[in-house]
Amino acid sequence: MASLQGRDLLSLADLSGEEILELLKLATELKTKEIEPLRRKVLGLLFYKASTRTRVSFLVAMYQLGGQAIDLSTTSTQISRGEPIEDTAKVLDGYLDVLAIRTYKQSDLETFASCSKIPIINALSDLEHPCQVLADLLTAQECFGSLKGLTLTYLGDGNNMANSLILGCALTGMNVRIACPADYQPEAQIVEQAKKIAAGKTEVIVTEDPLQAVQGSQILYTDVWASMGQEDLAESRIPIFQPYQLNQSLLEKADKDAIALHCLPAHRDEEITDEVISGSQSRIWQQAENRMHAQKALLLSLLGGN
Repeated sequence: MASLQGRDLLSLADLSGEEILELLKLATELKTKEIEPLRRKVLGLLFYKASTRTRVSFLVAMYQLGGQAIDLSTTSTQISRGEPIEDTAKVLDGYLDVLAIRTYKQSDLETFASCSKIPIINALSDLEHPCQVLADLLTAQECFGSLKGLTLTYLGDGNNMANSLILGCALTGMNVRIACPADYQPEAQIVEQAKKIAAGKTEVIVTEDPLQAVQGSQILYTDVWASMGQEDLAESRIPIFQPYQLNQSLLEKADKDAIALHCLPAHRDEEITDEVISGSQSRIWQQAENRMHAQKALLLSLLGGN
């Protein structure tokens, strides 16, 4: 089992490639193994943003491992009345064994981590979504047997998903291509970090050309064109991102065995067509279920259950 006990997961860069692969191996084992090593352990979910998959997958994962989870929200805690993050963090540190936070600013996660002894998990920030990418990598591994040498092409907004996919692919020996408009590219610092990790062994490419990006890819991936908190921009972005829609025409230009992924929720016939979501090459529902299995492995590794 990956030696992650007591550590935080604020970014995929907090893990090595070997540790990610160990987590995927453990997640695969836990799919068919019923164990309850986390009895009397408590997970807190502190969410500043709405959630379906992240919330439910963490709740069920902790339950199936024998532990308990407390579903928190900022409106039901003193955070809503202005209690400083530092004070909330120190209080929760005395109650919980692990805390998953879904928030806006990455710096909030860093503050929680600096004020807590318990592991802090990034359950989504505006910068990264590492737990989602663990599930994505697990899905790709199940579909192709190995990650090394695969090519993943992400189409659309260079958002938190793009940032984490760049790191996750580079760390596990995959090629990654990000196709997005010039003004919507992923974080330059993360792209450079991934290129250093890849170090000539795999490719890390950011391009404005979706047609070139999908050529020969085994995995085509997309996300919404306006993330949470950007809903007022959604309509104005449609003409900008239309060339990056994941549709059957683009899918046919990829590898003949290519799969389609989306982290959900999806706007059908916007960033991805209904035909692709419901088609034979879609692995989106397998991907969604794998959130729970990947997070079970993560929780077990962070809390040192056996």
